[in-house]
Amino acid sequence: MDVNGKTILITGSTDGVGRYVARQLAARGASVLIHGRNAARAKTLTDEIKCDGHAAPTFYQADLSSLSDVRELASAVMADHKRLDVFVSNAGIGSQNSGGGRQTSADGSELRFAVNYRSGFLLAHLLLPLIKAAAPSRIVNVASLGQHPIDFDDVMITKGYSGPRAYAQSKLAQIMFTIDLAEELKGSGVTVNSLHPATYMNTTMVRAGGITPISTVEQGGEAILHLVAGDDVADKSGLFFNGMNEARANPQAYDAQARRRLRELSLKLAGLPA
Repeated sequence: MDVNGKTILITGSTDGVGRYVARQLAARGASVLIHGRNAARAKTLTDEIKCDGHAAPTFYQADLSSLSDVRELASAVMADHKRLDVFVSNAGIGSQNSGGGRQTSADGSELRFAVNYRSGFLLAHLLLPLIKAAAPSRIVNVASLGQHPIDFDDVMITKGYSGPRAYAQSKLAQIMFTIDLAEELKGSGVTVNSLHPATYMNTTMVRAGGITPISTVEQGGEAILHLVAGDDVADKSGLFFNGMNEARANPQAYDAQARRRLRELSLKLAGLPA
């Protein structure tokens, strides 16, 4: 897909792999919508893109742990645009970031579940009219090979909490949502795929977690760009990729009953009608 002139929203794009993707898409002529919590980082990125001779991105500031912020972000995008060609749900908290201990969002949801999964779930639903209007269009969920089955009796992990488990559960939830939404959108011209971009990229999130990077941001970024613009994936939907290649996720992702339970819970948590 030629992204020149396409409108593309990337959450978590003022740092790390999202930042790389934003710069590459701007260089290809896309109208890039960047998101983050830090306005100073957004300004630095904007200045770099402009210095490269490309159109300045539009910055949307939001704390994705907050349902109200997520809704305000969606409202702002919808007020500014009539169509959205690609939505990349990339923002996330790593397994050891923010101290690694259990924290909750303002509404009481476990923080990694709220930021890594629920925010993208809600944004995709709220922005769907714009995404459908741009068909053929794409949704890309940046997940991980690190996946942990969801315990539906304790989704918020109030017992036996660990940062890695919470992170891995949120990433599997993203993949389950990808499969579920792809089925819902069959025939609409909207594809939905998820991926593990690369292992332990050299990002702030990885380094802050005390992990030694083993992959580059460029490797992960190119894998994301493949799902954003690759012609070979234009008709593929509901799939999980490891880098550039199709892969199998945790078995729970292919359990229709588990996906139904997650969907029902997610609609309730996001305040959406069932």
